[in-house]
Amino acid sequence: MHSSICMPVSPSNTALKHSLNPFLGNFIPSKPYAPLTRSARVTTTKALLSTTKEAVLKDFHERRALKIISGLQNFDRDNVASVVTAADKGGATHVDIACDPELVKLAIGLTSLPVCVSSVDPAAFSVAVEAGALMVEIGNYDSFYETGVVFSPEQILKLTRETRSILPSVTLSVTVPHTLSLPDQVKLAEQLEKEGVDIIQTEGGKCSTPSKSGVLGLIEKATPTLAAAYSISRAVRIPVMCSSGLSAVTAPMAITAGAAGVGVGSAVNKLNDVIAMVAEVRSIAESLSMAADKQSTAKERSFKI
Repeated sequence: MHSSICMPVSPSNTALKHSLNPFLGNFIPSKPYAPLTRSARVTTTKALLSTTKEAVLKDFHERRALKIISGLQNFDRDNVASVVTAADKGGATHVDIACDPELVKLAIGLTSLPVCVSSVDPAAFSVAVEAGALMVEIGNYDSFYETGVVFSPEQILKLTRETRSILPSVTLSVTVPHTLSLPDQVKLAEQLEKEGVDIIQTEGGKCSTPSKSGVLGLIEKATPTLAAAYSISRAVRIPVMCSSGLSAVTAPMAITAGAAGVGVGSAVNKLNDVIAMVAEVRSIAESLSMAADKQSTAKERSFKI
């Protein structure tokens, strides 16, 4: 797979095409590409990422991030387009798609939200970043669990180091597998922080089978990832994203537990039409907004006292 960083030129080698994404400036290319030298590629990439990384992480630092996930192995353009549109129209702050440059181009044509790509192949990330992805995620392992594949801490640390060596400045999120015991999840999170990871993502929805329906069932479903977010957020200084098995009912609980944001996948991407997707994203975004307002009010009261 070709992974050189390219700068755009028009067919007549004149003006650059402007991007509508405020995070990307003029970097997003229009075909054809003109390869740069290695030193120029490195300088360009570092300059771009240094100016965008803070903006990408802003919502995490404000503990209000909402990432909508289309799926690590979801290459259905129509479904991905619907998920991205729902994220954009519903009030999300980030969107997470499969690591494919064509999907990245599709996404940035539909939204100005930062686009994250997910993969367990570090070599695949560079071309997605060239295409406009501003964040990479080692995680969203659900599709692998379905085939009996699990990831050890050693494997995840190896993937992390490989990714950092390829993309030392890009915003990097890594999921801690729910297949580990809670103490081992915390230990891995601490190791990942030392490796320079920017965000830790939790999971757990796949290992939870609710015995109740309704609100009780939603809370049961979210329990593993909430427990992980609570424990890990108290062990690391970097933002924790609580993901997997969340809903409008439990998303605010994640923030209260210590998460800086939430990631939502199947609650949105399994719906049949974009209108339903937008409604679900909006419901989750509003639940997070109400939770943030209550926390702000509580802080103001404590200051007055």
